This record gives sequence, C-alpha cells and structure tokens, in this order.
Amino acid sequence: MKPVRILSVASEIFPLIKTGGLADVAGALPLALAPLDFDVRSLVPGYPAVLRQLEKPVAVHQYANLFGGPARLLDAQAGKLRLFALDAPHLYDRPGNPYTNAEGKDWPDNAQRFAALARAGADIGLGLLPGFVPDVVHAHDWQAGLTAAYLHYAGKPRPATLATVHNLAFQGQFDKALLPTLGLPPEAFAIGGVEYYGTIGYLKAALQLSDRITTVSPTYAREIMQPESGMGLDGLLRERRAVVSGILNGIDTEVWNPAHDEHLAARYDARVLRLRARDKAALQQRMDLDVDAERPLFGVISRLSWQKGLDLLIDALPALLAHGQLAVLGSGDAALEEKYTRAAEDHRGRVGCVLGYDEELAHQIQGGADVLLVPSRFEPCGLTQLCALRYGAVPLVARVGGLNDTVIDANDMALDAGVATGFQFAPIDVPALEGAIVRAASAFRDKQAWSRLQLNGMRTDVSWEQPARRYAQLYRDLLATR
Repeated sequence: MKPVRILSVASEIFPLIKTGGLADVAGALPLALAPLDFDVRSLVPGYPAVLRQLEKPVAVHQYANLFGGPARLLDAQAGKLRLFALDAPHLYDRPGNPYTNAEGKDWPDNAQRFAALARAGADIGLGLLPGFVPDVVHAHDWQAGLTAAYLHYAGKPRPATLATVHNLAFQGQFDKALLPTLGLPPEAFAIGGVEYYGTIGYLKAALQLSDRITTVSPTYAREIMQPESGMGLDGLLRERRAVVSGILNGIDTEVWNPAHDEHLAARYDARVLRLRARDKAALQQRMDLDVDAERPLFGVISRLSWQKGLDLLIDALPALLAHGQLAVLGSGDAALEEKYTRAAEDHRGRVGCVLGYDEELAHQIQGGADVLLVPSRFEPCGLTQLCALRYGAVPLVARVGGLNDTVIDANDMALDAGVATGFQFAPIDVPALEGAIVRAASAFRDKQAWSRLQLNGMRTDVSWEQPARRYAQLYRDLLATR
C-alpha cells in the first residue's frame, strides 16, 4: 500500500525560520509521521533564510505573475525535511521577521504574500505537480487559510483539507476590495465563504471551508467555542463542533534532552538528578543571582506580553521574592521590558533579566530553574512547560489551554495518587498566582516530595509520538469519509 501523501502549508518551519510554536509543529510533525507510512512535503515561503538552507533545489513550476511578479516552486531537501519553497522575491525577499518590517508593523502587502502561499498550496493540491499529488492538504494558521478557499472554489476534484489553529488571536483580516485581486469569485464573499465582519477573513475561510479543524490542545478546542475566548469566531466553531478536535503538540526530545544537552554545565537524567544542582548554580552565576541552593529559583522563558500574563507576575513579584529568586529571558512589550529590567536593578542578586532570545540560555533555564513559570491569560498549547517537564523544572502554570492539559496540579488527590507534576492556578488572578508560588516554595522545602514531582514530570511522554499517531488517524478518517 502506497504512503498517504500530505501537503503541509505553513508560513514558517523549524529549523529554517521561526517566530513561534507554529514553526516547531511544522518542522516536527512531518518527521514524526514518516515512520507511520506518510509522505509529507511542506510548502513554505521562499524567505532568504529558507532559500539559503535548501539542498539542491530544483525548479518544478514557474508562475509568470503571482500577485505582482514571477515566482518559482522549488523542490528541495533541508536536512530531513522535504520541501516545496515558493521563491517569489517580490513577496518574500525582505530582511528580518517574516510578517513585519523593521518598525514592527505588518508588511502592507501581507494579504498578497500569504494568498500566494495558499494559491500555490491549492495548485499543488489540484495536481500541479504530477510527481506529488497530495491526498490531504494541511494548512496552518491564517497565513495558509485561503488554501481551503482556493480549493473549494476551483470547481474541481480536490484533496481532503485540514486546518490547524495555533493561536486564534491572529486571524488575517483584509479589505473586501481585494477579492478580485486575490482571484476569488464574487460568490466567495458570503457568510458561508470568506466574508468576516465585512472583511476577507483568511482564518475564517479556513474554519468555514476545511473538512476538519484541529487546534493544539483539547482544552483550547473547548475554550475557543466560548465567547470569552472565541475572538469573534466562537459561533462558527460551535456550528462546526463536530469536525473540531484538539491534539496536543510535542517537543523534539533529541533537542530537549538533559542527558545530552551541550548547553548545560552538568548533564543529567532521572537517575542522577542530583547533578542538576550544578546547573542551578551555573544559571545563578550567569544571571548575576546569589548562588543559593536553599531557596527556589523561578524561571521564565517567554514573550513579555499581556497574553503571557507577565504583567501579573510583576504584581506578584513581592510574594515571589519573599520565598525565592527569579530569572527571566524574553522580549516584547516595551513597558514590560522596562519593568523587568528595573526589577533586576532594584533586586540585585534576587532577580535576573536578559532581554531578547538566547537558545543556550533557554536550555540553561530549563536545566537550572527549580520552577518554570507560565502565567498566561490564554495558551493554545505551550511548549516551555513540556520542556520543563523533560528537564525536571517543575511547571507552575495558569489553568488554561494546553497548560491545563499537560500539567497535573499537586493537590492532595494527585499527590496521594503519585501523579502530580506541577502547580496550577486560576488565570488572571494575582492572589491565585501568589498562592501557587507559596505552595511551590513550601513543596520545595520537602526534598523528597520535590524529587517525586520532578521525576513524575521527567517520566511524562512529551514527544511527538502520540500526537503524530492522532494526526495519522485523523488523516485516515478524513480519507475514509470522502
């Protein structure tokens, strides 16, 4: 039996280009599906960073004019990934972030840039490349959202379609006057098509017109059907609830493995967890913190943003410093950056802050922090808490989305059953966050109980093996019902 052919359409893919968790999923899922008899190719924009890393690219199709200029589809390899890269210099040959200019503002032609990606994805889905005709087209987030629309309105036999929402807050809305420019027929601008509150909604189109919809955790799948979390799309999602499901992400357990992590001062696993103390001391030194083994070190690796709840943590900082230290790595909102920088200045030896992103330091925080804090207001899945479980950094998380699905609170029942892996608190509630910090600090003083929490986390399967099996079953179900 021939492998099932999947075309994954995504605007970023790890390790070629990454701004968030979408890239991790787009890069990891194809590799996890390969042993399950799936042939997965990924279509990505030909950003300079992507084109530089392609191995032996071959042009397999030419577009004379794709939204303002010529373009090529390149068939290539990048490490273990099989790719189609859309080489369209007029759309993608730009420095820095894939979505924004140097001032942090969206590129004014993002509608065309990502319509082009979707157009190419639909063309491949309709048989543009005889050597690879997909059975399923899997589109990720709003940037690939029009893929389902182009397939739907083509009026031809098409592959099955799946849309995955990584974060419903980002939806891709553009002026309705662009409809003919985008090559969509007039009838597409309807409630049952791409129309969304008087605009063209890229994500809305995907949710309306795809055969199946997934998001990145079961709790988030339920949350986004409610008005308070549905970002204006909850009604549509409730209407289509029969085809909506949540599948947790995994992490790359080769990259995130404390037993082989070259970034750590001391490598360890569950059998030699005591070596982790050396990583804590090394992290304290790097972050200009007092070297103190007796008080818990709380770590943060995050965008400094309202969504991530980092304003709440600032309010809870006095309670945290009454019990331990804080190490922060992140960037984002300028006001929050200033507050954390000032906190590090005002509380030398107890608060350390590094603005930006540093891959080595991210690994060192996972390997050296006692507690990994994720106080998000909403969190579709979250990856840092999965890495924390793997590294024995006990997660302290808001009870939302994938955080709720991946961390088992150390309440009396879970402790008695021996399954607790961390601490949860009611979201958007500073007193609840403070209470969870106190609970964690209290538990830290009981070294035997703390070791049990760490070991429970380290034994949790956070790999892509189970998520890949769930996607594999979903693809097969899709094909069986067509």
